[in-house]
Amino acid sequence: MSDLDRLADLLGVEPLYHDIWGNRRETSAATKRALVAAMGLPTATDEEVAASLRTVERRSWSRPLPPVLVTGEGQGIGLGVALPAGLDDATLVWELTPEGASAQGGRVTVRDLPVEQRAMLDGTAYERRALGGLLPVSLPIGYHRLAVHVEAPGGAGPSGATTLIVAPDRCVTVEEMVPAGRCWGIGLQVYSLRSDRDWGMGDFGDLSGFAEVAGRLGAGLVGLNPLHALFPADPNHIGPYSPSSRQFLNILYIDPSSVPELADADDLRARIADPAFQSALAAARQAELVDYPAVAALKLPVLEELHARFRNLPDDHPRKAAYARFRQKMGVALDRHALFDALHEHFFRKDPSLWMWRSWPAAFQDPGSAEVAAFAADHADRVDFFTWAQFEADRQLGEAAARGTSAGLAMGFYRDLAVAAHPGGGSAWADPSMLVQGANVGAPPDQFNLKGQNWGLAPLSPLGLREAAYRPFVELLRANMRHAAALRIDHVMALQHLFWIPEDGSDGAYVAYPFHDLLRIVALESRRNRCVVIGEDLGTVPEGFRPALEQAGILSYRVLYFERTADGGFKPPGDYPAGSMATVSTHDLAPFKGFWTGRDLDWRQRLSLYPDDASRDKDRWDRGVDRWRLLQALSREGLRPDSYPTEDGDQPFRIELSAAVHAYLARTPSRIVMVQIEDALADDEQPNLPGTVDQHPNWRRRLPCKLEELEADDDLRRILAPMTNIALR
Repeated sequence: MSDLDRLADLLGVEPLYHDIWGNRRETSAATKRALVAAMGLPTATDEEVAASLRTVERRSWSRPLPPVLVTGEGQGIGLGVALPAGLDDATLVWELTPEGASAQGGRVTVRDLPVEQRAMLDGTAYERRALGGLLPVSLPIGYHRLAVHVEAPGGAGPSGATTLIVAPDRCVTVEEMVPAGRCWGIGLQVYSLRSDRDWGMGDFGDLSGFAEVAGRLGAGLVGLNPLHALFPADPNHIGPYSPSSRQFLNILYIDPSSVPELADADDLRARIADPAFQSALAAARQAELVDYPAVAALKLPVLEELHARFRNLPDDHPRKAAYARFRQKMGVALDRHALFDALHEHFFRKDPSLWMWRSWPAAFQDPGSAEVAAFAADHADRVDFFTWAQFEADRQLGEAAARGTSAGLAMGFYRDLAVAAHPGGGSAWADPSMLVQGANVGAPPDQFNLKGQNWGLAPLSPLGLREAAYRPFVELLRANMRHAAALRIDHVMALQHLFWIPEDGSDGAYVAYPFHDLLRIVALESRRNRCVVIGEDLGTVPEGFRPALEQAGILSYRVLYFERTADGGFKPPGDYPAGSMATVSTHDLAPFKGFWTGRDLDWRQRLSLYPDDASRDKDRWDRGVDRWRLLQALSREGLRPDSYPTEDGDQPFRIELSAAVHAYLARTPSRIVMVQIEDALADDEQPNLPGTVDQHPNWRRRLPCKLEELEADDDLRRILAPMTNIALR
């Protein structure tokens, strides 16, 4: 192997992959150079590649302990300490601090530790000696700290520390959460909710009401779109899967009417009641699509006034105490996120071309700079506004979850974790060592996207993750498991590898992640937070990946449209795995009515997304065949409605057909069955059309009926009827 090949291999750049058609695609030298450089290691010349290789190889020997070790519960601690050769007479002092417990430690002569491995680097000999016999046979699950230092005859020797993560084998299961071991839920995009009291988009106040409706209808779960923080200064950036930060919330979901400070703000309530404000509010409320700039123009000034009243509360007020606790729990990450929002607003308002933080003056690109500290001091009130907004958003989400549980939701909310964050967002600015700059997340070519996909998102650095002892990943899981009974991990294959696309135009390649470490951490946080985990495993799935998820207790994500037999027919319900969540559709696909009527194909034709007429005609033909196959599948189960006298695929859509399809899914052994709200309401428009940006109203569609009308909707009740006894099956 060349130096470049060895370096790329050590950093997880995979040498090849097989595309969806089985073609072998080699990773080019240009791609390897670009992706290694994106991880922060110089590769412009062969000399730089050689120097970077030495840096990586030296890293595991130049410090006594690795930054982190992840092991399974009851497996013991297999760990070695790396030391320069010749320290046989020195003493190794160790101290182990289990999480939440007192430290324990000891001393041992270095020569008494067995040598496991030797290496010679830059003229220095190293030895790795086994520590396992010194440490406890097993540790409880959790995050523990081990520190070592060497006392040599000539003075102090090497020292270091590591995080020991001990994890359970499996995540919390549905069987542990609900007595029957199965439940059903309703999935929705929160912004799409309409009500008599909304501010132009669904918010956490509307979500509270929806959770209560779902509970009364017998659902066990309410599935939510990603609630991640976007860019308050620019409400035109609306994609929930392209967030500024996955750790915090979109503050436009705050319901101003539910903020406690409004109760005593007579002047502010009068301003809201003013005819001019009410006219603007009515226009936003009645709009067919969400007008995010209009919503922001209504909400943010009111929230700013409410924050000012919060600031004036006495220091011993319970709200102030709750705020202090929230800030302490969220830590430095919250402070930096709020500071980013203030900086982003400052620069973007001054000059729209400064939207990306990498376009800011150099001093402001470093969150630790003196200039950033001075800005934070000079704009303390604005930074505190964004901090308080996160506090209030979190409080309202928690209130919505509690109201749903009180209304009968057996589990509660399931939240959605996007695959990555926007490179111009708060996460990338706050910790640039953690998010890669110079490559984007995407997908290789497949039958749906012949040119592949570039999602414009910054991947987490596997190198940075390990150096940080996986702390950012742990914090990400905890943040998204708050107020949730289940977490859906979008594109869960990212736990094993992600397709990186260099910004220099080179072809993309897969980059490996520490799969088993991340899987164990997911299980640990699942149990800590009592949160079921669902892995969105659609697309190109690596061999052996799904069995590993199943072993870890992560539910597979099964979509009716894609669950096919070898001959193209629809799988019978009994062939769905029990360890799965089943659904008819997703936010990126046509709802069932749109699927049956070909509404999504109409959109593709209208937007000229077909390369030629033959592709369009084939899609139309295939859809007709799929309708026929679906009626055949329903016939086999005795579920084909009487209003469909034959299995002819040209018959029109009727409500009873959607009810039958959901009855079909209810017969699967899947632990969770989800009904998308668009399907429950027999809507034909999908929330997002992949491959489009603004040609299709992505992430803006509102539901066809109001929250107050849902329970009385006869069609909704007919479609949900097969679900209501699912826990009894």
